Amino acid sequence: MSIEVKNLYKYYGDQAAVKDVSFSVAKGEIVAFLGPNGAGKSTTMKILTGFISASSGEVNICGMPVDVDSLDTRQVIGYLPEHNPLYLDMYVKEYLEFVGRIYKVKNLKERVVEMIKAVGLEVEQNKKLGALSKGYRQRVGLAAAIIHDPQVLILDEPTSGLDPNQLVEIRELIKKIGKSKTVMLSTHIMQEVEAICDRIVILNKGQIVADDTAKHLQLDLSHQTVYAEFDGQISKSILSKIPHVGKVEKVKNGWLLETMDDVDLRKEIAQYARQNGILPLTLRTEEKTLEEVFKELTK
Repeated sequence: MSIEVKNLYKYYGDQAAVKDVSFSVAKGEIVAFLGPNGAGKSTTMKILTGFISASSGEVNICGMPVDVDSLDTRQVIGYLPEHNPLYLDMYVKEYLEFVGRIYKVKNLKERVVEMIKAVGLEVEQNKKLGALSKGYRQRVGLAAAIIHDPQVLILDEPTSGLDPNQLVEIRELIKKIGKSKTVMLSTHIMQEVEAICDRIVILNKGQIVADDTAKHLQLDLSHQTVYAEFDGQISKSILSKIPHVGKVEKVKNGWLLETMDDVDLRKEIAQYARQNGILPLTLRTEEKTLEEVFKELTK
């Protein structure tokens, strides 16, 4: 595994910002790290990158233990923090060369040109960082995070402040990077999660409340709603007799049936219909949006 976190805790005084957090991320995986403000996301990311120390627990990056004095792990990590720290009096090329020298990047000038092209900074490359828009500053931060070709990329709100066109371009770049590297990103944009992430880890009040794919979280058999249409008239009382059906609601052309049990309600409806000579025309699981899933898990 590229990232392994076991029983991680972080205390600020008596307050626990992160409580018993454990997860792993494999190479080539893009994982969304979600949670409401104050959930512990940025704290966890800072621990992963060695910016701050954990109170207890174990963190390994590419098989190496992380601590605040570790240069070995920092060589394999690229990090874009939430508040992108830049030297605003520097020019774009000057800043990227400065960061590259810190990482001892070989063929530095060629690598800087490559990064400028990769993140779409060609038009702005001769400007000072202080003269750039927030979106272009984010691009500079992303270029700086990947200039040393890290194996693990950790991004805290990487598309903050970007316009719709820039969003698409940066998402495509992250997807491309994720094919050969491990990417972990924090975001509040659910469309971004659906567009580029393989898996979702949701944190609430310092603890993990979900770790799964978006599809599985949206289907959630333990609270499933099925839209059903039947050939001919059928009553609410009949549908209420189907095993595991907890709620039945008439809608325009059909019915909504809900269950709180961990079953696939479509199979139950189909089996009951066959046994009672009823022909189902449509059986469709009503998926929740990621926003709905997020709200339910972080109330």
